[in-house]
Amino acid sequence: MEAGTVMIKMTYRDAAREGLRDALQRDPRVFLMGEDVGHYGGCFAVSKGLLAEFGPERIRDTPLSELTFTGMGIGAALGGMRPIVEIMTVNFSLLALDQIVNNAATLLHMSGGQFNVPLVIRMATGAGKQLAAQHAHSFEGWYAHIPGIRVVAPATLEDVRGMLWTALEDPDPVLIFENNTLYTMEGELPADAGPVDIDRAKVRREGKDVTIITYGASLFKALEAAETLAAGGIEAEVIDLRTLRPLDDATYLASIARTHRALIVDEGWRSGSLAAEVSARIMEQAFYELDAPVERICTVEVPIPYARHLEQAAIPQAEKIVEVVKRMVNV
Repeated sequence: MEAGTVMIKMTYRDAAREGLRDALQRDPRVFLMGEDVGHYGGCFAVSKGLLAEFGPERIRDTPLSELTFTGMGIGAALGGMRPIVEIMTVNFSLLALDQIVNNAATLLHMSGGQFNVPLVIRMATGAGKQLAAQHAHSFEGWYAHIPGIRVVAPATLEDVRGMLWTALEDPDPVLIFENNTLYTMEGELPADAGPVDIDRAKVRREGKDVTIITYGASLFKALEAAETLAAGGIEAEVIDLRTLRPLDDATYLASIARTHRALIVDEGWRSGSLAAEVSARIMEQAFYELDAPVERICTVEVPIPYARHLEQAAIPQAEKIVEVVKRMVNV
């Protein structure tokens, strides 16, 4: 960081709001639409105050009909606007699957390259807030299966602030998954923070003994685990995938070439997961770099429980990461 950079303390929620404000100021074609984004200020208070600042033409409350307003966003994008559609939680996005998968993701292909759909869809994802099984699943891996869309998962303040504008410049649909447990996370952001890259993963911590590959809220559990492991003499390298489709294979494969061990931490369910895809790519492209089998830590294959102790037991935790890494390194 350059000397003299002014840093501002804020939460992940604040950083997301600054990203929205920046996009609305940059381009008059940008508008936000979704359930309770206006007068209520957003279910997670991300859009609080934006209605008063930008007016009802650009901060649009919608009916409780995800299929309808996602379709309206696609239509607006085809008509030259730059819509940001907010779906309250990832579970509710299943009601809009027809529009996302059958329309937004396919129109460029089905039109022979004539019609791009420059649409951004934001949604909260993940467990840990006792929101129970219909509000707290992680379907990022499902969407990362679909050609025609880009899937990003900002974990840091810098990324949630800066990924939005970069996504709006993409001519194709971009889905942004914001883990709801991060909204109250505090940190500092440069006063002049701006757009960030959405093409490459990042090494968040360097190490020589094992590569931990993760994204979203699990990044901070991996970093916590890495601190604990370092106290015992094990240096873990932590990779933040950031973009889940298309995956940046080069970054994590380069890390594995240094550490020769790989652990993937994924809040999705294990069967058919994003972790399974990353594991397969490692086996296909870096098998002879490995000194131990690829390991995965995923959410237990149950609907997310409401009870806090059961919910915490169901999703990946730092203690489990430490346990698995120790077993891998001490084989």
